Amino acid sequence: MKLAIPDCEFGGYIFDCDGTLADTMPLHYRAWKRIVGEYGAPFSEDLFYELGGKPTEKILELLRDEHGLRVPDVQRAAERKEEYFLAMIHEVKPIESVLLIARRWHMIKPMAVASGGVRKYVEITLDAIGIRQLFNAVVCVEDYARGKPFPDPFLEAARRLNVSPEDCLVFEDSQLGVQAAEAAGMQCVFVPRTAS
Repeated sequence: MKLAIPDCEFGGYIFDCDGTLADTMPLHYRAWKRIVGEYGAPFSEDLFYELGGKPTEKILELLRDEHGLRVPDVQRAAERKEEYFLAMIHEVKPIESVLLIARRWHMIKPMAVASGGVRKYVEITLDAIGIRQLFNAVVCVEDYARGKPFPDPFLEAARRLNVSPEDCLVFEDSQLGVQAAEAAGMQCVFVPRTAS
């Protein structure tokens, strides 16, 4: 996969996790189809990718409120969806073209992960592909008030790296994430969906 990376150095590098560093999106989609199917509803791949970057509970609330999904306990359903995902974590692979960049700047520039996921699951994913130690900070849904497309996740990552937002480069695979990076005043490299 060829990425369109600006031809200059940045003060800090910020990476989304799912679909950017780790090729987890096919696994997440399988987990989503299973949990939504338990409530008797379909879940299209297009809708799944459209909602990329949103926390699990927010997606379930949206499916309930806007798509009529009859889910009595959003928190419990979110936990079950993540359990289904974790049961497949041994299948996750890194996205090598992005990982090459993270390895290149490791110990040279400050780097962070900024995810819409819950810390426990983000860290498990990073550990599954053996890369958590590459990053100076891991920012998750517990660390900010508003998720993507708001700039909060990336601004918090820049704050923790002690790098001004305009000197950060973001790697993102979702349109919501790209919007969040732009709202934060950061340049962004779009990571296209992998062949898997």
